[in-house]
Amino acid sequence: MRYTALCAPAIVSMVLAANGHAETLIVNSYGGPYETIIRERIIEPFESRFGIKVIYDAVGSASQDYAKIKATNGRPGFDVVVMTASQSLEGCKEGLLEEFSPEEVPNLEHLSSVIAGVAGPCGAVHEVQYLSLLYRTDKLAGRPNSWNALLDDGLKGKIILPTFQNVMAAYLMEIFSVAHGGDLLENVDPGFAAMAKLAGQSIGFEQSSSVMETYLKGGDVWAMPFWNGRAQLLVDSGLPVDYVLPKEGSIPLVATLNVPKHAANRDAALKFVNFFLEKSSQEAWVTGYKVGSGRIDIEVPADIRAKQITTEADLKALLLPDLAAVATRLSAWGERWERDVVAAAK
Repeated sequence: MRYTALCAPAIVSMVLAANGHAETLIVNSYGGPYETIIRERIIEPFESRFGIKVIYDAVGSASQDYAKIKATNGRPGFDVVVMTASQSLEGCKEGLLEEFSPEEVPNLEHLSSVIAGVAGPCGAVHEVQYLSLLYRTDKLAGRPNSWNALLDDGLKGKIILPTFQNVMAAYLMEIFSVAHGGDLLENVDPGFAAMAKLAGQSIGFEQSSSVMETYLKGGDVWAMPFWNGRAQLLVDSGLPVDYVLPKEGSIPLVATLNVPKHAANRDAALKFVNFFLEKSSQEAWVTGYKVGSGRIDIEVPADIRAKQITTEADLKALLLPDLAAVATRLSAWGERWERDVVAAAK
């Protein structure tokens, strides 16, 4: 399908250029608290330093944004987009994303090779989250330290799981696989067996993370898997919740900055990517959004360092599946999820 409609931010950019305004840059990312924090901590300082006007486009999820890049053959109407390592690898393979070089994005050299390699040459890792165990502190007697806590009899009917359309499902299955004697790719039978048991504990499945958290807020759910960045937002909201990185480990959500192959404002886009990876920008982002970083030279308060991925040791402790190999297995795993896991919940 040929994509012909210009998105609203692209039209605004053309009008500004026609009226002789300063150079513009269209950044596509997320709304809500994310938008508030990125505007304050990253965009406004970038505009001040370079005199480039940033137009913020908060439409679409990472998968929807990548679908738009594919549909337009690399001309989606935005210049920088926040996606994940999975889309970075796919977009690079299909020739739809710019390959970054240290000459054009010097701060790439400061990223840990452990995590930078996960995203490939088209993804600039600007944030690292991990799948955490989120729980109600007013319902559980103590702080859980193992994923197996979700299997405790006391949590029967008090947990919720993601549908397989949410990548948390595949990652949780892989974590349980490793924890129960399997691995991340070739032998995942232990993971599916554990997930079937877990399904028997659950009240059901939801695709959207924002819907999942409503069950926790309402007290119907006492524990569930959740990305730690969003978990921290719930902690900061004052809810009686907390989260842990269980002793068996976790799989990270590697967030990346990407530039579509035919971005209209390529040079400004590369400046933005490099700026976001600066030490001071990473410190501002980690302390503002309360997530981890691919830079291990940042300086952040001890309470944040204690719960986020900020050191080489933190990164090496993560479970890192081959995302390209995972992508080839998702269809078969999805069918097995419906057959083995969803059926066990009924």
